[in-house]
Amino acid sequence: MGLGYRAASMKSLIDVVGAPFALEIMITGRQFTAAEAKQMGLVHQVVAVDSLEKATMEYCETISGNAPLTMRTAKRMIRELLKKDYDAGKLKTWMKECFDSADYAEGRKAFMEKRKPVFRGK
Repeated sequence: MGLGYRAASMKSLIDVVGAPFALEIMITGRQFTAAEAKQMGLVHQVVAVDSLEKATMEYCETISGNAPLTMRTAKRMIRELLKKDYDAGKLKTWMKECFDSADYAEGRKAFMEKRKPVFRGK
């Protein structure tokens, strides 16, 4: 199509699959098989078409059972740590927010009571 890709998009692709695969993707423009996409790190899991809905629902259920504040903090921290000069103060603040949360207290209590926690994002 003769497109020019933004540098940020190209950097994201390189960060995910590495420079050699990024180059192959960009210069060939071909479609890759699911196995190839998994091997290069473009996808994390491959399932049969008839198992896709079940696998997706299970994955979503796993995610939805986790503590929202912890997930948000993990995403923030990973993005921040990818920076050359990350802000350690931000990382500590975000971590402290999790430890000071009602969800942390619920998680500890649920662990001690050997039950699934009920997180509220607070």
